[in-house]
Amino acid sequence: MQQRRIARIGAAFFLLPAVLVAACDGNREDPAQSAPPPVLSVAVTHARIAALPVRVPATGNIAAWQEASIGAEADGLRLVAVDVDVGDTVRRGQVLARFSADIVRAELAEASAAVAQAAAQVDEAQSNAARARSLTHTGALSTQQIDQYVVAAATGRARLEATRAAERRQRLRVTQTRVVAPDDGIVTSRTATVGAVVPAGQELFRVIRDGRLEWRAAVAAADIGRLAPGQVATLDIEGHAVRGRLRTIAPAIDTQTRTGLVYVDLPDDPAIRTGAFARGHVELGDAPALTVPQSAVLLRDGFRYVMRVGPASTVVMQKVSVGRRAGDRLEITEGLSASDAVIVSGLGFLADGDTVRIVDASATPAGSDS
Repeated sequence: MQQRRIARIGAAFFLLPAVLVAACDGNREDPAQSAPPPVLSVAVTHARIAALPVRVPATGNIAAWQEASIGAEADGLRLVAVDVDVGDTVRRGQVLARFSADIVRAELAEASAAVAQAAAQVDEAQSNAARARSLTHTGALSTQQIDQYVVAAATGRARLEATRAAERRQRLRVTQTRVVAPDDGIVTSRTATVGAVVPAGQELFRVIRDGRLEWRAAVAAADIGRLAPGQVATLDIEGHAVRGRLRTIAPAIDTQTRTGLVYVDLPDDPAIRTGAFARGHVELGDAPALTVPQSAVLLRDGFRYVMRVGPASTVVMQKVSVGRRAGDRLEITEGLSASDAVIVSGLGFLADGDTVRIVDASATPAGSDS
């Protein structure tokens, strides 16, 4: 009996470790069951090389290519008509305003009468001189008298030329009673008022010659050397995109702002107005760049990040530097390689270390352009 009890105690002693091991194994969880569940289903893609435009940024104002100042040439005359207003398109030689010409025409008539009188006196003096010369060898007139007739004829001719010059001046004053456009253009300013008596030289109108406008834009001194006449420039004027062509580059750099001026010819567009401020760029061509979709870049706390997919489908936030932008592609200049998979959806709902489920992955090779 005693031996049987000892045998039972020994069997229990040997079975105890097995029971303990089995109990421990029963309490141990399956690793697959212990992993945290994914917080979001996401789509991923790979960065790829794409050709992006190289652009030099510029800012500046719209100005007239050349602006003509049209003033009064006649002095002390009264304006009787103003035929154009601001915004009107004018042609070379078109009458813009008219002065009263009554006094000027009266003075012209007086000058013309003086010319006729002087011409009659010249005819008489020349006849007298001719007769005096014919009597040179007869002794009827002394040499002194003959010379007086000849001098009188020459003086008459000089007086006639003076009166003719006065007549031409009066005729010119008559033409000055009409203010005409010196060239084709658009009227941008008008100070002429009917009834006003204006002095000579006072500005009456301003006209943009040929209606040509230009963009006078400031470019960083470091970028000036990359520009050349003929390059295409694109500018944004209050949401309106305009394309122009770079005409010339100023030879000097502003020592205060460290910028240089470029002059861009603009097309004839009613949406463009002088004095408007515009931002834009000069296009230099295309260059390859590592790019990702713009939706793959997150702005957080003033920095830009992409979210890579790490081991076990965990989110790894990676700070990056960005460069050029074209369409929906954004250049990554630092912080990412072409082999990295980045998330393109739901970035605003993810944080570093989250687990995600990949539901759509781009199969585009990293070095592809398409």
